[in-house]
Amino acid sequence: MGYIKAMQNEASEKGQLQINVTSSVNSRPIGEAEISISYTGVPESTLERLTTDSSGQTEVIDLDAPPEEWSLNPENEQQPYSEYTFDISAPGFEPVSIAGAEILANVKAIQNVRMRPSDASREEEEVFVIPAHTLYGEYPPKIAEDEIKPVNESGEIVLGRVVIPEYIVVHDGSPRDSTAKNYYVKYKDYIKNVASSEIYATWPANTIRANVLAIMSFTLNRVYTEWYRNRGYDFTITSSTAFDHKWIPERNVYDTISVIVDELFSNYLSRPNVRQPILTQYCDGQRVTCPNWMTQWGSKALGDEGLTPIEILRYYYGDDMYINTAQEISGIPASWPGYNLEEGSRGDKVRQLQEQLDVIAGAYPALPTVRADGVYGPSTAEAVRKFQSVFGLPATGIVDYPTWYKISEIYVGVSRIAELT
Repeated sequence: MGYIKAMQNEASEKGQLQINVTSSVNSRPIGEAEISISYTGVPESTLERLTTDSSGQTEVIDLDAPPEEWSLNPENEQQPYSEYTFDISAPGFEPVSIAGAEILANVKAIQNVRMRPSDASREEEEVFVIPAHTLYGEYPPKIAEDEIKPVNESGEIVLGRVVIPEYIVVHDGSPRDSTAKNYYVKYKDYIKNVASSEIYATWPANTIRANVLAIMSFTLNRVYTEWYRNRGYDFTITSSTAFDHKWIPERNVYDTISVIVDELFSNYLSRPNVRQPILTQYCDGQRVTCPNWMTQWGSKALGDEGLTPIEILRYYYGDDMYINTAQEISGIPASWPGYNLEEGSRGDKVRQLQEQLDVIAGAYPALPTVRADGVYGPSTAEAVRKFQSVFGLPATGIVDYPTWYKISEIYVGVSRIAELT
């Protein structure tokens, strides 16, 4: 019990947690999943028991966390997050255990769990252990590369324009480690995971935006140049900090980071007359220094001073860096109309939105069904509001850019399997 006492003494503040459970086969929510929560150091001592609702979600709960100040001060050497273990079970699915989930003070941690249907030939529990955050643990520093790749070698550049991929393949290890697993990961989920692993979600919003833009631009450079595939590998990017970014299977993300990725996901960083996204490299700026690159703690200080994301980025990468937007987003039925849809809107885009919401309601019983009549009335606004509240977006009842693409993403997830079968 000494560990629990020590935890409670250090944990003078609260962080929030919500767990979302879906099937790995058809992306549908799993209701009635049972979750027990314990301190990672004391797995036998259950703190909370939760059950998911028909949307596969738990209620939002408070958990002890260390002082927020610990994640805001680069001089602090104490672990600024508390670690919890989640044991998840549901009838017909293989149990999952996640140890080391990171709870920070005053932000909501979002734990997405994908469960595999039970297989009589394989009844073992899936166990994930989350390693230390990169700003707290010891990780190899990035090996410097040219930020713009040569385009004259044959076969080096294959894409004529920047496309936001639906999925990327992440190699969970260094490039030459053939024992490391490859994971298919949705692009937005990958960016949320990396940002949650590499910066603290308590930092200023514009600091988070600057770091998310750098992570996305680096990733899209790997996609655009087919960097690893041109070297004979069968993946897009690795989880090694020496080569790429830290990505951790099944780690929790945070609401402050998630909403920013949903807002910015089609953006990347450009220089004049360069078609490829810039390979924006960075380091923490405390343990490792990196002249001419962004430092994470430095970007935090600039965010505290009130600089905008592009001002933070130009401070490090120079005044000729600018934010660009990809013209094409893969894996979606139709692109954003270019304006908000709200009460009074009408036409084909509204009808398409209503059709997608209606399919989603078939998988998520808490969402109301919608009549696809092309008229955005109060019932459509209410369905949108409910969708936004379930999927972590501001519940305005207005379909803005992040909401349009979140509806597309969930629609594709729940309808794709039906088409394949």
